[in-house]
Order: sequence, then structure tokens, then C-alpha cells
Amino acid sequence: MYINYANKIQGSNFIQSKNIFIKIMTEFRRNHETRKGRSKRGFGGFIGRSVFFVVFLVILLFMLYRTVAHYSGESIDIETSPITTESGDRFFLPSGSKGQLVHHKHYSLSYNEKNEQADWVAYVLKRDELKMPNVPRAKRFKPDYDVKTQSAFHKDYSHSGYTRGHMAPAGDMAFSTEAMQESFFMSNMSPQLKECNSGIWKELEENVRDWAFDDKELIVVSGPLFTNPNPRKIGKNKVAVPDAFFKILLDVRKPEIKSIAFRIPNAKSSVHLKEFAVSIDEIETETGFDFFDLLLDDEEEEIIESQYDISKWKFSSKRFQDRLKHGNK
Repeated sequence: MYINYANKIQGSNFIQSKNIFIKIMTEFRRNHETRKGRSKRGFGGFIGRSVFFVVFLVILLFMLYRTVAHYSGESIDIETSPITTESGDRFFLPSGSKGQLVHHKHYSLSYNEKNEQADWVAYVLKRDELKMPNVPRAKRFKPDYDVKTQSAFHKDYSHSGYTRGHMAPAGDMAFSTEAMQESFFMSNMSPQLKECNSGIWKELEENVRDWAFDDKELIVVSGPLFTNPNPRKIGKNKVAVPDAFFKILLDVRKPEIKSIAFRIPNAKSSVHLKEFAVSIDEIETETGFDFFDLLLDDEEEEIIESQYDISKWKFSSKRFQDRLKHGNK
């Protein structure tokens, strides 16, 4: 797992470290040689070279430790995990969307101007975040001014019969005020019937948080699905109403790497959540997106995305019963 990716990171880090070392040594020699009254081969030069050699050795050992950590499955922060790089590159993002790629601090999205919503929203949900006290829920939905073509507005949904359905849930972003505020960008919304938003979609979100807590870290990708080529439009900005929604989950931690996807109709449902489980391949076929082509090599991608094992995902019976009693209203 991650062999190609880890080698790529290891190689780039090594080259970068080597270049930095060469630059430092070149500057050191230049300064040393221009000092009057000092021998180029003197004791000071020996000490200086020794110091820089030790620094370079420490850098190499650090790179080696981090690469080993990639393979060992340790609990590594997202900034140094195989999921992202130190520069913030997010290698878990889907490809294939023609929308504008927008990076917020806590999630990324691809904005589809035609539908006035994201084709997908992707982020990493971690146990450490879920353990933090929840900040107050945001109260205002805000336009996303990072969208060049302008996102939908709050009023587009008003009196439409549809709620503003989060693709990256506020509950997943409750660990900080900044993350919470980001989750209320209109680019993160999609028109959902109330019975879906407060019913089966909410139940799925709650189960995802349970799974992320149990598994330490999950990659989550959500978005709308359109089976009708001429979907209903709402608001002045003509926001398209999806027929269904997808949510894809990938657990990349060893020893039990696993995935599952869900296709949830934009409707009231009393059917058990398990009945909506599908493979990632099925969502890829419907959307035309390639979800983890940068994160997984071809062989791993074929195996992980073509199948799922429902027994590896523990569904909450209590949350299902809560939906049947209260959530479908």
C-alpha cells in the first residue's frame, strides 16, 4: 500500500534536502575562503564541515523515519500522512470533474456552475477532531467568494420546498469555529428534501462519525447525483435539484483497509441504511469521476473500489430507530 506514492514523497524530500545541504555548504565554503587570515584547511573549516554533515544526517534520518511511518500504519497527523503532503497537497481528491477546484482549509470541492453546487466535497475525518468539544453551530449560510463564477446564495433555497443540505456536515466540522464557518458556505450545500436531510442523510452522517472514531481516520467524499437530464431548478441562480446523493468512505489504515459507498435517494425513506450500500465503482460509473486514482495504484484501486464488505461497518440500530420515529418528519 502506498509504495509508489511513498517512494515519490521520499524521493522528493531527499532531493530537496540534498539541494538545501549543497546550497548551505557552497555558501559556507564561499564565506570561509574569503575570510582573511584563515586557512581553507584549518581547524575552523573542519568543525564547520562536521556541523553541516551532522545537520544533513539528521535530515536524512528524519525522512527515513517518516517513510517507515507511512508503511507501519501509525497514527500520523494528516499533514505527514500518505493522504496529504507537508505542502498541503490532497492526494485523496477525485478527478474527472470539470468544475472549479476550491480548497478551503478543512475540505476541498469541485464547483459545477451549471448545477450551482459542488460535484463533490472531500475531506479527512479524524478521531482527534471528533474528541474535541463541539463549538456552537453556525447560524448563517454564506456565499463562497472563492468560487470564481459565484456560488449559489442563501435566498435561492428560500420557500423552495428544499433545505440546504450539507455535503461536509456541520457535525464533522464542529471541532473548531473556523471549520464550522467553512461548512456553512453555500458551495457546500445541495437541495435536499427535509425528510432526506433530517432523516436518512442525517443517520448516515452520524454513522460516519461513529466509524471515523472507531477507525481513527476516514476519507469522506460526498456529492449530488442527477438521473434526470433536465432536473428541477430553484432560486434566481437556478440551483439544480439532485435525484440522489452519494457518500464514499475509505479507510486507508492498516491492517484492515476497506471502503464502502452509499447512494441515497433525495426522498423520505424507512429502509435500512445497509440497503443503500454500493461499491465505489458503481458511483464512478454514474458520475464519471475517478475517486482515488492519485492515492492508490491501479491494482489496489481495482480491488478496493470494486467491492465492499458490509460486515466491516457497524451500523447503529439506535440511530435507525430514531430515524423511523423522529427523522422522517
